[in-house]
Amino acid sequence: MNDDVSKRRLGRGLAALIGEMDQPVPVEAERRISADRMIPIEFVSRNPRNPRRFFDDTELHDLASSIRQHGIVQPIVVRTMGRDQYEIIAGERRWRAAQLAGLIEIPVIVRDVDDKTALEIAIVENVQRADLNPLEEALGYEQLIAEYGYTQNDLGEIIGKSRSHVANSLRLLKLPDPVRDLLAAGSLSAGHARALVSTPDPAGLARTIVAKGMSVRDAEKLAQNNIKAQSEPQLAASRRDQKDSDTLALERTLSDALGLDVAINHKTSGGQIKISYKSLEQLEEICRLLERR
Repeated sequence: MNDDVSKRRLGRGLAALIGEMDQPVPVEAERRISADRMIPIEFVSRNPRNPRRFFDDTELHDLASSIRQHGIVQPIVVRTMGRDQYEIIAGERRWRAAQLAGLIEIPVIVRDVDDKTALEIAIVENVQRADLNPLEEALGYEQLIAEYGYTQNDLGEIIGKSRSHVANSLRLLKLPDPVRDLLAAGSLSAGHARALVSTPDPAGLARTIVAKGMSVRDAEKLAQNNIKAQSEPQLAASRRDQKDSDTLALERTLSDALGLDVAINHKTSGGQIKISYKSLEQLEEICRLLERR
């Protein structure tokens, strides 16, 4: 079985696994997802490779209140890491809220998977539930590509997104840290951030966008104007650097006479003549010619 087929099947398998174990379910259907067991909450630890890094405190406390009243409706998915040691695959937010709620035991579903599959499941689960901010999503894709050789097409198939969506997400990683911080904090949307990727001053523009509360369309116009303003002086300088036909003809005449490359940089108030040589003999010949004159 080749890698492409294997990864497509893995994508479908992961989607089925996520659908089975960690999709929201109505209260009346909660019995459809049953825990493998109840375990002490201190036996469970977070996955340090979980792509999700940011958890809203207000939402956690709201969930903790719900857990105190109704318990954990969906079990937390874990894998065994040793005797009485489990690592979260999916459900870190519920685990954090359960700690706030003061639960002693939590319901879990145990899955025996390796590091690679655990990371894949964590990314798929978070993306499908829209729990990742755009920067976390991009970092998760980058991690799978760097560590396991996924292509953008592979990732698109697994998470149910287009290849262009994956490519646009990865472009966000080209932004400087100040812009990435605003993106992670939710001050900028992915649309705002993508507009800044190719600009000369993304950090400055990002501050302007946030300060003025600009829409994505307005941010795109701001970015285009910034690129245009930056390119116009460069174009002007390039035109100034272009040599006229008389200067080029004189360069050819001197080059033919000396047998060496000659460059003339002529300006209104003066200029320079540059003669290039490749050996000491050529240098000595230039010196003799200058001395005879």
